Amino acid sequence: MDFTAQPKPATALCGVVSADGKIAYPPGVKEITDKITTDEMIKRLKMVVKTFMDMDQDSEDEKQQYLPLALHLASEFFLRNPNKDVRLLVACCLADIFRIYAPEAPYTSHDKLKDIFLFITRQLKGLEDTKSPQFNRYFYLLENLAWVKSYNICFELEDCNEIFIQLFRTLFSVINNSHNKKVQMHMLDLMSSIIMEGDGVTQELLDSILINLIPAHKNLNKQSFDLAKVLLKRTVQTIEACIANFFNQVLVLGRSSVSDLSEHVFDLIQELFAIDPHLLLSVMPQLEFKLKSNDGEERLAVVRLLAKLFGSKDSDLATQNRPLWQCFLGRFNDIHVPVRLESVKFASHCLMNHPDLAKDLTEYLKVRSHDPEEAIRHDVIVTIITAAKRDLALVNDQLLGFVRERTLDKRWRVRKEAMMGLAQLYKKYCLHGEAGKEAAEKVSWIKDKLLHIYYQNSIDDKLLVEKIFAQYLVPHNLETEERMKCLYYLYASLDPNAVKALNEMWKCQNMLRSHVRELLDLHKQPTSEANCSAMFGKLMTIAKNLPDPGKAQDFVKKFNQVLGDDEKLRSQLELLISPTCSCKQADVCVREIARKLANPKQPTNPFLEMVKFLLERIAPVHIDSEAISALVKLMNKSIEGTADDEEEGVSPDTAIRSGLELLKVLSFTHPTSFHSAETYESLLQCLRMEDDKVAEAAIQIFRNTGHKIETDLPQIRSTLIPILHQKAKRGTPHQAKQAVHCIHAIFTNKEVQLAQIFEPLSRSLNADVPEQLITPLVSLGHISMLAPDQFASPMKSVVANFIVKDLLMNDRSTGEKNGKLWSPDEEVSPEVLAKVQAIKLLVRWLLGMKNNQSKSANSTLRLLSAMLVSEGDLTEQKRISKSDMSRLRLAAGSAIMKLAQEPCYHEIITPEQFQLCALVINDECYQVRQIFAQKLHKALVKLLLPLEYMAIFALCAKDPVKERRAHARQCLLKNISIRREYIKQNPMATEKLLSLLPEYVVPYMIHLLAHDPDFTRSQDVDQLRDIKECLWFMLEVLMTKNENNSHAFMKKMAENIKLTKDAQSPDESKTNEKLYTVCDVALCVINSKSALCNADSPKDPVLPMKFFTQPEKDFCNDKSYISEETRVLLLTGKPKPAGVLGAVNKPLSATGRKPYVRSTGTETGSNINVNSELNPSTGSRSREQSSEAAETGVSENEENPVRIISVTPVKNIDPVKNKEINSDQATQGNISSDRGKKRTVTAAGTENIQQKTDEKVDESGPPAPSKPRRGRRPKSESQGNATKNDDINKPLSKGRKRAAVSQESPGGLEAGNAKAPKLQDIAKKAAPAERQIDLQRSQVLGSDGDSLWDIESSPGNSPSDLDRLKVWESSQEETEDSELVKGSVLKVKRKLVCKGRK
Repeated sequence: MDFTAQPKPATALCGVVSADGKIAYPPGVKEITDKITTDEMIKRLKMVVKTFMDMDQDSEDEKQQYLPLALHLASEFFLRNPNKDVRLLVACCLADIFRIYAPEAPYTSHDKLKDIFLFITRQLKGLEDTKSPQFNRYFYLLENLAWVKSYNICFELEDCNEIFIQLFRTLFSVINNSHNKKVQMHMLDLMSSIIMEGDGVTQELLDSILINLIPAHKNLNKQSFDLAKVLLKRTVQTIEACIANFFNQVLVLGRSSVSDLSEHVFDLIQELFAIDPHLLLSVMPQLEFKLKSNDGEERLAVVRLLAKLFGSKDSDLATQNRPLWQCFLGRFNDIHVPVRLESVKFASHCLMNHPDLAKDLTEYLKVRSHDPEEAIRHDVIVTIITAAKRDLALVNDQLLGFVRERTLDKRWRVRKEAMMGLAQLYKKYCLHGEAGKEAAEKVSWIKDKLLHIYYQNSIDDKLLVEKIFAQYLVPHNLETEERMKCLYYLYASLDPNAVKALNEMWKCQNMLRSHVRELLDLHKQPTSEANCSAMFGKLMTIAKNLPDPGKAQDFVKKFNQVLGDDEKLRSQLELLISPTCSCKQADVCVREIARKLANPKQPTNPFLEMVKFLLERIAPVHIDSEAISALVKLMNKSIEGTADDEEEGVSPDTAIRSGLELLKVLSFTHPTSFHSAETYESLLQCLRMEDDKVAEAAIQIFRNTGHKIETDLPQIRSTLIPILHQKAKRGTPHQAKQAVHCIHAIFTNKEVQLAQIFEPLSRSLNADVPEQLITPLVSLGHISMLAPDQFASPMKSVVANFIVKDLLMNDRSTGEKNGKLWSPDEEVSPEVLAKVQAIKLLVRWLLGMKNNQSKSANSTLRLLSAMLVSEGDLTEQKRISKSDMSRLRLAAGSAIMKLAQEPCYHEIITPEQFQLCALVINDECYQVRQIFAQKLHKALVKLLLPLEYMAIFALCAKDPVKERRAHARQCLLKNISIRREYIKQNPMATEKLLSLLPEYVVPYMIHLLAHDPDFTRSQDVDQLRDIKECLWFMLEVLMTKNENNSHAFMKKMAENIKLTKDAQSPDESKTNEKLYTVCDVALCVINSKSALCNADSPKDPVLPMKFFTQPEKDFCNDKSYISEETRVLLLTGKPKPAGVLGAVNKPLSATGRKPYVRSTGTETGSNINVNSELNPSTGSRSREQSSEAAETGVSENEENPVRIISVTPVKNIDPVKNKEINSDQATQGNISSDRGKKRTVTAAGTENIQQKTDEKVDESGPPAPSKPRRGRRPKSESQGNATKNDDINKPLSKGRKRAAVSQESPGGLEAGNAKAPKLQDIAKKAAPAERQIDLQRSQVLGSDGDSLWDIESSPGNSPSDLDRLKVWESSQEETEDSELVKGSVLKVKRKLVCKGRK
């Protein structure tokens, strides 16, 4: 084309093309060639641009006229012009040309079109600078292109994709925050038209869009991200398939090479989902596929992605795509730990953003809360607590329950997180009440649970509970009134166990304060070896109360050195632990001590941290005199009815009672803080209230804190004395006790005061009015204990003439025959309550005297033994109820145990009396066993009882109740641990090893088991199994560790016992044989359980002379008293069922089992009771009743007529018949689960029920079977047959009934009656043997199953009151010989029994 200048004719005003085809320019525009300057070119191009802007598509003439110009502007000269202004103007002209000539472009060459659009695209980069003077022209260019959709012409080009990619990249690169919405709108129009009107979006073009969603690009240019987001939303219908194809290639086919964005697929999915979930309709199933990948890291990446998708605030993916949601939940159980961890972390966001999904998450979080990985369990807690702190409504009770469970986790980190999380919730919703009363009620259990953790053994747990209490439950930084109000209502709303824990916490803190106080006192004393030794022991004790006692010992030693060198520091510490230290002073002292010990050069100072732990425990941050006054004022408001009790969710009565209990506890730990007239006036007001508990607590507070009342507050003293006198005479038993102790503690003329109470009470005792006896007996007992020198002698006549003769030996009322073995306290008859208090009075009187010069202790012990032998019915007139007898048995056993705590009385307790006391732990009544075991443990753990009493726990192996056996085992563990620790901490204790070393319990246990009433035949395998179980119950705990070669030591003890004789009956060969047999069983157990027992014992054990004689020099006992076959049976036999005593006497929900009788091939005899043969309907009817009663949920303490089926041993039975009987019974009764013993069993839940059916037997038949003995599994009657007359001359069985029922024994009555018709002849042949057994049974029950005292009081044998008292009074008149001391009561009874039998 020729670009030379052509002159225009004068008439060519409109730029008409000349005839020779030259270019026509708009009017006034000269020819544009490369010959002109750039400025001139720009000037002319602007005029051309103006012309094209004004043209429209309908100007056909002009279109034709300017066609050559349009072609000219697309020449290389303009497209490659170096001047950007020229290029911009040309681009604007070309854009208008496409608009004017639309829909057909004037350019037919594809290459030319490509060059033109690439040229235009490059010019769009000018949009970036909005402050440029040419920006409007760039905007015009964009607007023109977008409005005309000029780029759609490129669809006809083969390589149009290159143009589009360049365009998209250009637009995304130039967009910025200085652009207005119009710019973004035109860009969107331009790009969306390309996407929506094209045949598809190529991967490269898609990448140019998606790359803006990647986090790295997103952070660089937020506007490009927004542009891409809106573009994708606008074109979702078209571009979704392209996106799906991309993810399919990468996720499913694994073709990561298809795009450079393959490594960012999960980030892209997250962003696309946030933009519009419809973009991923086809992608989600692919994610479900990836969730099941074998690659753990890949699953982890998908889980992280889906966690964000499901957890985002506006996401409804979980409801829209349930299969994917369920598949995702499955990852909570993934084998890969990081996957499970990520799943748990997601749950927090999900709970906060989607509460409706909490139900789905709960079950999975439950499983993860028990995950073996500590980090996962920890994060479960964090997840739940985080959501709960946001809004308590987001978490349900079950989720909070998971956190509650984790407070007992085995890992400290998890426990700590759970405890702190719950504490924060409590403070937020209960203390601050941020979500109202309903939310506060929902988490009200937290305070109890946190305090329960104080029962844990770990010192870390205890310290954290103390910290939580001081910071969250009762924040110490509150003002005194607010702090005490918080404590007042917290204490009133705690459950009993939490109250005990809180009391224990204060007790431990007070104990630690006393240790520190004693340490400071040692610093004041001159240095000596004894002082250093005492100081070292004190330091070790203090270190045990700090975390990580091993490291704490070093830090405490260092702190002790600092205290010795720094007198000011010592004075600060003394002020901190002084009784008069206020809470504010304590805070100042703690800060001052910490400042002195801080080291600025050492940011982390473990020594300082340990000292802070110590200071936090001993600092009185809650309680001082001001705090006690505030508590008293709160209680006064509750009494007056002006407090906010109801608003705090506590009734006024509860608030008052709890407030007094709180003050009572604090009176032990902070007695000095109570000393004010105002406080005591309020307490006097409480003493006048009708609530017995309130008055009792008030008296105890006076007792603990009133030491200076007599001197400092005479007005309070004059008011208090008559009230205490009145309470001691006519108050409740507890009030009377506290009143007597209060008088003794705070008054100097206590002898006069106590005499004014003692004399009128002792004169007014009247057994005919038992209701009015209880309080006087309590007061008299405590007076005689506190002032024995003054009242021991007057009390002796009261004891002899009234307590024993008039009260204990008489039954004035008849008990209710309801068959219950235990009744609530309010249902116990006043007479029995008086008798129980009379027994306690005897004990208190003796404990006060602390000597046995008058032999009163011997008489009392025989009286208590007789009460145990008679099963609680001392008169045996059958007037007392079963439940009352249980109360009296418990009182007698507890009394012997109490007397044993005093050394002078322990010496005179005979082995027989000790054994009677021990058998109470096998009582037939569950409550008796339970309470006796608790009293035994409490005394043993305080080292008050001799070591032999720990052997009693061995008998707990016979208890049928799993909980009772577990409790006994825990008691043993605790006692053994305390004794070993005491020996370690007290070097002087080595001199008392015989009474402290736990292993020395073995000889006492062996002796006790050798005299077990159930152990009658030393070769009976079943009885030996019982012995082995009892031995192992104790030995298992003792043999947990082989400390100082203790296994060999215990073995040596058992071997040494075989070289002695039983001191109880040294000349009876059978008694000694049983002793040696138990020794052999013990040796068998020790040898089988320990390979270390064969080593040499570190020293020769010492045996207690009270139970074993001195070994004879020439006596050698190497005989084995159990056969090898028996040894194998003991070690490898089937485990014995636990039901050896009977069912627990409490309501049972289990369906009843029919009673049954069983036999084994090793025993001969019929399992058919003679009564059953003569009157089979009786047994059948009884079975039906027992079964029906059990199935209807009858409590074991209720009357239930269950038939007791006895066993009659028979000799010389045809072996064939016997085999038939036993096999048939075995088939029907499932006897293989028992241990081969015949036992009488009733329906489950009927232990402690009086059996009446046996008393209603046909008179023509033999005597009714004996009542089962208390506390033990019934022995097989065949055992009694073997002993025959040898047992007739033995002492009476030791006052213990066997339980009638074994809850855990299966079977039915059918086994007992299976062959009844064929066995009648056998029963007849067995008559002589039966008579022998009946004669033996008469030792216990007499001829008709009646008790001993019934026989004695039968016509012709009725003893008078004086006869009943002769045993007790004999010791008051003359010295008893040793034979009478050992068992006169028993011998008298045996004679009476034999006489009655004749």
